This record gives sequence, structure tokens and C-alpha cells, in this order.
Amino acid sequence: MRISFHGQSCVCIETAEQKHLLIDPFLSGNPLSDLDPDTVLCDVILLTHAHGDHVGDTERIARRTNPLIISTVELAGYFAAKGFRTHGMQPGGGHLFDFGYVKLTQAIHGSAMTVDGLPYTFGLATGILLNAEGKTIYHAGDTALFSDMKLIGKDYPIDVAFLPIGDNYTMGPKDAAKAVAFLEPRMAVPIHYNTFPLIKQDPNDFLSLLDDGVGLIMQPGDFISI
Repeated sequence: MRISFHGQSCVCIETAEQKHLLIDPFLSGNPLSDLDPDTVLCDVILLTHAHGDHVGDTERIARRTNPLIISTVELAGYFAAKGFRTHGMQPGGGHLFDFGYVKLTQAIHGSAMTVDGLPYTFGLATGILLNAEGKTIYHAGDTALFSDMKLIGKDYPIDVAFLPIGDNYTMGPKDAAKAVAFLEPRMAVPIHYNTFPLIKQDPNDFLSLLDDGVGLIMQPGDFISI
């Protein structure tokens, strides 16, 4: 399994069967992204919540590649109404797909978009647990620290955890380090920072709070194989 990072919270997962999964594909308008929404490979889009820097180019990519869009029932329903293939879920629920098992976790955050000039909420924000090919990836989405992360790490031994460190809207480095202690992943990757001035952070501040060898800073385009 190949996992790559593409700025803000966008993560791409390529399975051994060459399924391409995109989480939160904020590409155009993202100064840190290295991907082109008009050429990126995509079979599945997973969305943590309905903010523009996470939904991003979902519609643009979906019109070209016809992926399965997986998110909360409310956000999936929005895209279903536009004619796209979707699968709606809710926090705490899991489902086995042909590429692996997906479970949505809680995330303490909002979930809203402006549609035709009016603001709408789209259910709850979530994190994503993905188990595929014997590996487990946890993408926390945008969230504050919460103690039930201890349960997530206990029930699902995590190979790679993607955790926001930008502060202001999400956890900052100190709380994200506490999240690592709760989750006990083999590897922790900081996301959701430095895209905008308000979430500027030095990721080394996060790594300095972790045990040696746990933290990994990924630049846009970097990948790991697990």
C-alpha cells in the first residue's frame, strides 16, 4: 500500500489492486498542493466534513472519474442529488467495501458549506478509519483532542495516523502529541498546517513532543509504503 500527502489534509492511498483513494481532495486553491484535479487518478473519494478546504475539488474530480464518494449521510446526499455515486455513513458506523473496511469516527468540529450564496450545515464532522490489506490508517479530519481517541487506538491498532496540528480551528502541536499518546500509532504524520497564515506551525515542534521514530513530516508529494 502506497500513501502520499498532498498539502492541507489531502491524502492519497493506492492499494495493491491499484485502487486510488483520495481523502479530502483540496487541490485547486491550495498553495501547497502538487496534484492537478483534472489529471489525478481517483476511484474513491472520502470526505471528513463539509468545509471548502476538505471537500475541495470533489465535484470537479467526480465529473471526470465517477468515483464512489463516501461521507456522512448529509454530505453524501448532497452529492447524490447532483448525480454522483455515493455511500452515506455516520460516526460510529462502519462498512466493508471492495477496497477495504471504512469506519467513521467522531471529530469535534463543524461541517458546513455555502451553496448558492447561503450557508448550510451537512451533519457532523468525522474522522476516518481505513483498514485495507492488513493495515490501518486513521485520518482524524479536523478535530479537537478528545479522550475517546484512547478507545480508537485500543480497538484498531493504527499503522499511520494523520493528525491536524494547525491550531485555531483544530488541535495544535501539544494536543496533537497528546492524541498520539492516546492512539499509539506506529507512525504519526502532521497535517492541516501552513496552508494559510492563521494555521502556520513548525511541524518539528510536534515531532519534538513524540517518542523517537514515531513522527514523520511529509512534504506534498512525499509517499510512504506500508
